[in-house]
Amino acid sequence: MKRYLPYRNLALLSLLFVWLSSGIVKAQNNQFYNDAYQTIDNMLNNKQKYSFKDAVFSVENAYLQGKLDTVQLNNEIRFLTKFAKAIVINRNLTYKQSDKDRVSKYAAVYSIMCQTLPIAIKDTVIQYKPFNYDFTDVFGHNDITNLFVSKLLATKKGNCNSMPYLYKILAEELGETANLALAPNHVYIKHQIKSDGWYNTELTSGMFPQDSWLMASGYIHLDAIKNGVFMKALNDKESLALCLFDLAQAYNRNFPGNDGEFVLKAVNRALEVYPNFAKALILKAETHKEQFTKLMDKHNLKTDTSENIKLVQQQDTKAKELMEFMTKEYGHIYEIGYRQMPEEMYLDWLVSLRTERDKYENKKLMNNFSK
Repeated sequence: MKRYLPYRNLALLSLLFVWLSSGIVKAQNNQFYNDAYQTIDNMLNNKQKYSFKDAVFSVENAYLQGKLDTVQLNNEIRFLTKFAKAIVINRNLTYKQSDKDRVSKYAAVYSIMCQTLPIAIKDTVIQYKPFNYDFTDVFGHNDITNLFVSKLLATKKGNCNSMPYLYKILAEELGETANLALAPNHVYIKHQIKSDGWYNTELTSGMFPQDSWLMASGYIHLDAIKNGVFMKALNDKESLALCLFDLAQAYNRNFPGNDGEFVLKAVNRALEVYPNFAKALILKAETHKEQFTKLMDKHNLKTDTSENIKLVQQQDTKAKELMEFMTKEYGHIYEIGYRQMPEEMYLDWLVSLRTERDKYENKKLMNNFSK
């Protein structure tokens, strides 16, 4: 004998199927992403104590939908901070300027990130192994968690996103700041000290490269330097703008095909803080492009003909508005000096720092950071 579901239950199941299949799991109302956004926004508005560590982990926790083990991560950060403090106490740098205490902390974090160090445990000496660059999926195309600090701490392998982020976190745990800086497809550290002024710390190779290496990429236009697109020492709030971009990017991975509302909210907030943040400007333009494409599909028009692109703007005022946004946004990105660097060329440029070390290394700084 067949059994039938009551009509009410059948209707509810049908509604649930439509709800799930159409993607109306209101992505833009995802609580983890809303919480992460609010955390960063509160820091920017001085409603919450600034912490780059908390901002970074809030982004990673949002992507992992609340499954990030922040207790374990904070324990690891505490261990590395204590280790750095021990290095400061037990090592006397040759550096002689009045900011030696601060420089000693920078040197300690650098050592933890880039150098093999002996650790005495009772009567045994073990070798601490530094973090290494991971050339696998360096842009996070296959798995965005390859860009995460949590992945770096778990595997001791990272890239130009996670390694400078961890450096900044450890510097702040020691009571100092560390300025992130951008190059094409790249993040590194800039410090200002009395002996040398501004200098670069490149964690992927464990070096202090001169600016000539950055310029050697061939993709840093003078306008990009003048407008703060590249090679600018970012302040703490501008660094939070990077976290907002990371949040928007992670959101797109969690919810492909979303309506763009949350992404635009995050990148617009980032751009309020750092107006010439090229990656945020590009993501904003690409989000508008995706929205435009969806309108084309809605009107059963293909985007590969100029006639259809004109037609949809005549039929839909929103399409016209989006086209105006895109034209202005892509033009602005070019005007501020941004040039896109091919990914394979980026990797060659990154490797050049190791293969041409004598050409680009700041040897004076290396000597200052020795005993």
